[in-house]
Amino acid sequence: MATRPSGSRIFSAAFVRTASGWRGAEVDLSGAEIVDDFGDAVQEHLGLDGDELALLCVEVEDEWFALVRYRGDEEPRAFLSDAQAGLTDDLGELFGELAGVAPDADTPEVGVRPAGDFEILSDLGVSPEELIELSMEEGALPADTLSVIAERLAFADELDRLR
Repeated sequence: MATRPSGSRIFSAAFVRTASGWRGAEVDLSGAEIVDDFGDAVQEHLGLDGDELALLCVEVEDEWFALVRYRGDEEPRAFLSDAQAGLTDDLGELFGELAGVAPDADTPEVGVRPAGDFEILSDLGVSPEELIELSMEEGALPADTLSVIAERLAFADELDRLR
């Protein structure tokens, strides 16, 4: 069972791109024990049945955010705003695993270090450089960054509706 950092609010929602735009649903990840549980939750909450493009957006208030991209039988692609998220809670550890990073408690605190697939949104209009810049913007909270990304991808209204 995923634990969360004390005092931090976790928000997770998934969005599927349809012919008429994006449709979203809040996703409960509290029971996630392995990375496959994320994909199962997205599929269940969105009712996916084919090659639809789906994005899972997770934010841990004041800490970090994660994006996971699903499409049919392809391997999920993940981006994590801070490679050290796995040091704070089990959920962060699972996202780190999905993004291909292992947190290192022996590494000195050097600030935010994004990790994973930097090209996760490049074909949707957010370049790797923009994604990294947004992730590392000083003073920006994960919720703010996800709002900017949602605006760029045209699902900001759905994100706001779910928050």
